[in-house]
Amino acid sequence: MKIQGLKYLSLILFLAASCSPKYYSEENFHQTKKIDAHFHIRSTSDAISDLATADLFQLINVNVASTDSSLVEQEKYTDFQVAAHPKQIFFIDAFGMKNWDSPDWTTETIAHLKESFGKGALGIKIWKNIGMEVKDKSGNLIMIDNPRFDTVIQFIIDQHKTILGHLGEPRNCWLPLDQMTVNNDRNYFKDNPRYHMYLHPEYPSYQDQIDARDRFLARHPDMRFVGAHLGSLEYDVDSLARRLDRFPNMAVDVAERVCHLEYQSQTNREKIRNFLIKYQDRIIYGSDLGMSPTSDPEQSKIRVHKRWLEEWEYFTSDKLMTGSEVNGEFRGLKLPKTIIDKIYYSNAVNWYNIK
Repeated sequence: MKIQGLKYLSLILFLAASCSPKYYSEENFHQTKKIDAHFHIRSTSDAISDLATADLFQLINVNVASTDSSLVEQEKYTDFQVAAHPKQIFFIDAFGMKNWDSPDWTTETIAHLKESFGKGALGIKIWKNIGMEVKDKSGNLIMIDNPRFDTVIQFIIDQHKTILGHLGEPRNCWLPLDQMTVNNDRNYFKDNPRYHMYLHPEYPSYQDQIDARDRFLARHPDMRFVGAHLGSLEYDVDSLARRLDRFPNMAVDVAERVCHLEYQSQTNREKIRNFLIKYQDRIIYGSDLGMSPTSDPEQSKIRVHKRWLEEWEYFTSDKLMTGSEVNGEFRGLKLPKTIIDKIYYSNAVNWYNIK
């Protein structure tokens, strides 16, 4: 009788599992734990944390060594948010390039990294200023495959931390505004002409940037690397797939590049869907959204919530959709829930070694 009872119970559990939905719906958004692995809170407001709690998100706050925003100030805001919300907000730090030509740059940088890791940093962000902005004392642009980075990178590897690399820019950056494929690139480069490389032919080409990044990855095969913004290969999933095949320790986040997937979906939805299915363990959700010290808290919540919902709908449904960044309609990908769980949660946990 016990054996028969166990068989009956097993049958019930099997049927229950078989009947459970294979896909998520919009209603599941608030019931499914998620991580936005690329966020920028530059504020002491609890607005984003409150929204994340309501929307069942954890956040990875990313510091950036930008010339427009003090890294010291960013770290202060990050320290505040992590201390206030230790189970919800994690962080990635960065390092500066100001004293690159000093013989002490490596020692000073490693000392800073030790402090960051001691505070719990999951990894280090490398930004596009390397390759597109910072020059050495001879006036040469410093590229990421410069061997002078080796000691710092090896230290990060030895600490079992991850590098988040925003290296290069979308290929649109090297095109005139009217030839760019998505509206947010048009708007960004219109407002930031110093980074619009079409206007600066004296700077390295798009391919130069990608080649330097690839040499950097080949130089450090043991490095755990997440290519921010679809690894600056957002324009073509085939090109991105070749890198993922070549570099097994490379993953990518989709931050601020979901619209490029939507754009490609207009002509070949199944190709994008199949790419995400094949590389389901290498894709990490992130938005690249944020909040500045002067942001209106309620407006920030509305803006972030809207983006989170829109991108959830694109990945989980097969609705015919429109978006502000893509001209024309596109259809959602309706990925299985097992893949959504990876993209929205477990991949971030695994690639950033979140405890």
